[in-house]
Amino acid sequence: MTRFASILLLFISLCTPLCAQEIAVLHYEGGGDWYANPTSLPNLAAFCNANLNTNLNTKTATVKATDPAIQKYPFVHMTGHGNVYFSDEALQNLRDYLVAGGFLHIDDNYGIDAYLRPQLKRLFPEEELKELPADHPLFSSAYAFKEGLPKIHEHDGQRPQAFGIYKEGRLVLLYTLESDLGDGWESAAVHNDPPEVREKALKMGANIIKYAFEN
Repeated sequence: MTRFASILLLFISLCTPLCAQEIAVLHYEGGGDWYANPTSLPNLAAFCNANLNTNLNTKTATVKATDPAIQKYPFVHMTGHGNVYFSDEALQNLRDYLVAGGFLHIDDNYGIDAYLRPQLKRLFPEEELKELPADHPLFSSAYAFKEGLPKIHEHDGQRPQAFGIYKEGRLVLLYTLESDLGDGWESAAVHNDPPEVREKALKMGANIIKYAFEN
């Protein structure tokens, strides 16, 4: 177990019910709209608190990719539509965070893929994105998704895919493509998604949170 993970587990064990854990949105460079879907993480945190007995702060934090304070967030979420760029400083900071026990979930909000992949190759040059099979524990950690990642918004009509990067056997980075979970987490009035679609997205999000916190 890493030092980061040990400290995190100690913190969780000592935490009182009033001491909520924080999750964060990643503020990255390049001009892309990292701030898209402002209601997504607060809604997901509230759903997890209500259904998984978690104690997540529903006032989601924002952390810059270059900020060493990222280490205090066990779960960081990244989204957007446009350009993504990581400076050398950001790459080193993110690499340190992930290797030390952090978890980064990247959700394509449509259009990020072409910009993101080269940056991930810079982040971990020796690793490849690997597609997660439908029987991966991520898809059953809290709710069963027998076919894997669910489809929330159509985008290009391609099948939804979940990719991961592993370090020392641990999934440290999850990239969800052609699903748009974040849109499904948004408040109902934003996209007017049917209740069953939003529930599906939130349940999959809860799976990700549970998996990230327990592995």
